[in-house]
Amino acid sequence: MGGKTIATAWLGFAVIMALGLPQASAARPYRAPRDAYGAPDFNGVWNNNALTRLQRAPGLVPLVVRPAEAAEAERKLMAAYAPEGTSANVGGTQSEWWDGAHLARVDGELRTSWLVDPDSGQLPYTAEGKRRAATFARAQLASFDGPEARPVAGDRCLLPSWGAMGPVMLNSPYNANYRFVQTRDQIAIMAENNDELRIIRIGAAHLPAQIRPWTGDSIGRWEKDTLVVETTNLRADAPLSQAPFFFTPGARVVERFTRVSPTALKYEFTVEDPNIFARPWRAEMAFVATNTPLYEFACHEGNYAMTNVLAGARAVERTHAAAPASAHD
Repeated sequence: MGGKTIATAWLGFAVIMALGLPQASAARPYRAPRDAYGAPDFNGVWNNNALTRLQRAPGLVPLVVRPAEAAEAERKLMAAYAPEGTSANVGGTQSEWWDGAHLARVDGELRTSWLVDPDSGQLPYTAEGKRRAATFARAQLASFDGPEARPVAGDRCLLPSWGAMGPVMLNSPYNANYRFVQTRDQIAIMAENNDELRIIRIGAAHLPAQIRPWTGDSIGRWEKDTLVVETTNLRADAPLSQAPFFFTPGARVVERFTRVSPTALKYEFTVEDPNIFARPWRAEMAFVATNTPLYEFACHEGNYAMTNVLAGARAVERTHAAAPASAHD
């Protein structure tokens, strides 16, 4: 056999072996480190800050954009969140409080919304659901009778704003850090936004239906390396401030947390609420590991904003009461 023939034979043998043997870089699934009890270890601080939001902004049709399209997509997102010339929300647009952010990467893709189902990137409200959402929003924002009538997050500081704690745990443009502390029977999640604490009880049964904590009743179980959390007993009077939806009695949320790399946590959630949605909807989000400490979030129920909002409403009422009758016509 000539040298060329021998070389060809060896080349063919090498190709066959390469096809038949697993590659060193093949998708060996990432295996998360274990905690002291043998469960995947989520302990630490995670951050979900991004320009990406739950629903797709107007003009952003695709769920996934190419890297070359990212800058234009981010420009459109910023224009949607902070329109030029907006003055109604003082300090709320293009503010020094906002952390710098870009489109989020989920499964290696640049995403323009967390929503992946429906394909439209919009919440699947029924007509009645849209009506109830609009009515609820007006009632929260237009009533100045007393502190109990004001939004529970932005004004009363009873919950994080932007729906940061949830469930579901949406991203805020600032203070988007979360500390996870894990034991055998519980996982505690502390949100930096308003210092809210949520406790997930592993392997427990749900509380009686009449007990409804601010963040609902969350119980968890392990499915291999994924923490699956089911939340019920959600409060209809605790809307997610500045988030695009709220819950009604009977709503159910299922969340899935999976460590997919040393620095990434994939967060998936499905919401079922047949009172306002035509069908369940599903979303995916990325959390990134960080060494940033959690700082105090100086918001409390007796804050100056509440006093000023109500004092301003009383001043407007006095002005109207003192005006001539013809002025009200």
